[in-house]
Amino acid sequence: MEDRVIKLEEKMAILQDELSQMGHEVYAQQKEMARLMIEIGKLKSRLEHVKPDSGILNPSEDSPPPHY
Repeated sequence: MEDRVIKLEEKMAILQDELSQMGHEVYAQQKEMARLMIEIGKLKSRLEHVKPDSGILNPSEDSPPPHY
């Protein structure tokens, strides 16, 4: 019985450590997603303010490449 309790405690300690690591990874991913969302917002803003003579076509004006 004592052996089983020790093994369960060891497994629980391992799971707690893995859960903690996963929490740190999720936090890092959330920070990265927030940074990327800000970057996407900046890029969208830049595209909205592109001048018509900049050489960038709107999707409706652009013809598909020849291999389509």
